[in-house]
Amino acid sequence: MQSLDLEVKTLIIECLNLEDIDASEIDSAEPLFGEGLGLDSIDALELGLAVKKKYNIVLNADDNESRQHFASVNALVQLITASNSGE
Repeated sequence: MQSLDLEVKTLIIECLNLEDIDASEIDSAEPLFGEGLGLDSIDALELGLAVKKKYNIVLNADDNESRQHFASVNALVQLITASNSGE
């Protein structure tokens, strides 16, 4: 699970071009939006596309449940783990 955590953090950094942040600086429990990492709605779309492409997970951006999956790195890891175990 820890390697998936690092993989998700690296995906966030790469797909959003966050050049001045390292994966070790991202708290897995910290919110990705607002007060946490400070991502915005455009970042959410880009991250959603990256997650879809890398992990073959389809999310509805207007779906409240999908928003919860992007609450933190931990939430994304749980989503990916659950989706992969369901295959």
